[in-house]
Amino acid sequence: MASGGASLALAALLLVGCVAAAAATKYTVGDASGWTTTGDYSTWASGKKFKVGDTLQFTYAGGAHTVDEVSAADYASCSSSNALSSDSAGSTTVTLKTAGKHYFICGVAGHCSSGMKLVVDVAAAKTSPAPVPAPAPAAAPDAADTTPDATPDTTTTPKSPSSSGGATAKTPVTVLSPPAKKSTSGAAVLSAAAWAGVGLAGLVAVHLGAF
Repeated sequence: MASGGASLALAALLLVGCVAAAAATKYTVGDASGWTTTGDYSTWASGKKFKVGDTLQFTYAGGAHTVDEVSAADYASCSSSNALSSDSAGSTTVTLKTAGKHYFICGVAGHCSSGMKLVVDVAAAKTSPAPVPAPAPAAAPDAADTTPDATPDTTTTPKSPSSSGGATAKTPVTVLSPPAKKSTSGAAVLSAAAWAGVGLAGLVAVHLGAF
C-alpha cells in the first residue's frame, strides 16, 4: 500500500514537472539584434511577463562580450567583480529558477554603461494542483452483522381485550339445573291428610246439624 502511494506521488510530481516545462517560454534577448552594445533592453523587457521556468537566450560574438548575472547594487554600478555567474561562449542560456528580479550586464569595460544591461522581473510559475487520489472503497459489512436475530422477543405482554379496543368478552351463561321431582310419597301423605280433614269437617257439620 505504501509503495502504491509513493508511486502515485512520484507520478503526480512528474506530471506537474511536465506541465511546467510545457508552459515555459524561451526568450531571445534583443530578438534579432541579440546581445549588443546598441540594444535597448529596457524597452525589450517591458510588457513581457517572465515566470519561473522561462529561459533567456543571449546571442553575441563569443569573446567580445560576456553575460554576467549580478546583484542589484552591482547592476547599478556596472560592476562584474562579484558576478553570480559569467559566460562568454557566444550563446548563453539562462534558466530563471527563482521569482524576483534578475540582473544581467556585459562585463567588458564600458559596455554596461553603454546600455548593455538587462533586468527581468520573474513571477512565480502557476502550476496545476496535483490530482487527489480516489478514496478507497468502503469495506463490505460483516456477514455476522447482517444475520437477522432468530430468537423471538418474549418480553412483549399481550394486551387485554378492553385495552385493545376489541369486543368485550361475553359473560358465560349459567345453566340452571332442572327442578327436582317431588316425592310421590309426600304427595300421597298430603292427599290423605286433606281427605281426613274434609271428613272431619263433615262430621262436625253433621253433629252440629243434629242439635
